[in-house]
Amino acid sequence: MKEYIQRFTIWQRFEHAAGIILFTILAITGLPQEFYQQHWASWSILVMGGIERVMWIHRYTGMLFAALVVVHLAIASFQVSTRRVKASLVPARKDFLDAIAMMRYYLRLSDEPPRFDRYDYRQKFEYWGLVAGSLIMIVTGFMLLFPVETARLLPGQVIPAALMMHGREALLAFLIVITWHLYNAHLSPESFPFDASIFTGKTTREKMEKEHALEYERWLAALQVSQPPAGDNPPPEETAVSDEKPAG
Repeated sequence: MKEYIQRFTIWQRFEHAAGIILFTILAITGLPQEFYQQHWASWSILVMGGIERVMWIHRYTGMLFAALVVVHLAIASFQVSTRRVKASLVPARKDFLDAIAMMRYYLRLSDEPPRFDRYDYRQKFEYWGLVAGSLIMIVTGFMLLFPVETARLLPGQVIPAALMMHGREALLAFLIVITWHLYNAHLSPESFPFDASIFTGKTTREKMEKEHALEYERWLAALQVSQPPAGDNPPPEETAVSDEKPAG
């Protein structure tokens, strides 16, 4: 029988689920507007009730997504600044060394892959790319939602520039989610056919030991000190942010 370790909190799992739902709605209603000249886009808009309805769904969903991102960053910043959790998603020198070590392992120049902590360099890269992309989408989205107010503060040329940035960033985020993120999280040989840890909050002991050896060692050390009952034991630390964030 497999032994499971608690890895993600209820709040982290809620953030991930909310991010999936909001990102999906934004993509379904936003991409047809970006490519409105294509047959599939115009057909999608008609199926959803027309351009006016699609625009309002997109706007309200965008506001909810913006609120989710702001709350996420606020809570994470507060918990890290008060030292309630460690800044385990902040890139460090070890991440660059791990990337080089992993490349050597892929090229068969090394017999052993690097040993990762709670998040590896790929997860950190994806997370901060998601944060940066989300902020771009939020800022440009509000500029497009309030063009008159924006033009009072900034040159009028920023409006078409914001429109271009918003559409291209949306396409980039969509492509990254359906290629990079889905593969690494669910379709790679290590995770296939499905890694449910971000949904259940738990991961197997074997997977923890293999993919997050340094965190697993801390968990073992804390387990030996406290001697809790065997079974679902929480790790010695929980971070305020998840490895998949309000995306994708």
